[in-house]
Amino acid sequence: MTVIVLTNCPAGLRGFLTRWLLEISAGVFIGNPSARIRDVLWAEVQEYANQGRALLAHTTDNEQGFTFRTHDHKWHPTDHEGLTLIHRPNTAAPKLPRPSEGPKPGWSRAAKRRRFGRG
Repeated sequence: MTVIVLTNCPAGLRGFLTRWLLEISAGVFIGNPSARIRDVLWAEVQEYANQGRALLAHTTDNEQGFTFRTHDHKWHPTDHEGLTLIHRPNTAAPKLPRPSEGPKPGWSRAAKRRRFGRG
C-alpha cells in the first residue's frame, strides 16, 4: 500500500499521480504500485512540487510495517533505535503566566476567579 499526501502543489502533479493512484480526497492518493513505480512517482513529486509539501508512506518489511519520506516538510523522519519517528522542530511558544504569578492589576474579580481559581 502506498499513500502520497500533497499540500499546495500544482494541479498538473495531482493529475499525473491519478494515472497510477486513486485520489480519495483532495491531495491524498492511495494505491499499490510496484516499488519501482513508487520510486519513479516520488522522484516526479519531488521535481514538480515547487513550493508545495509532500509526504510518502508505504508498507515495507521492518518492525513498524511501513516507512515514510517527506519533501519540504518542517517535520523530518528520524531513526530512533530501529523505529522511524517524526522530529518536530521546537518552536518557542509565547510564555503564559503561571497561576503562582498571580493576577495583573486591573483584572475583574470574575476574570481572576476564572484564571486563578477561587482560592
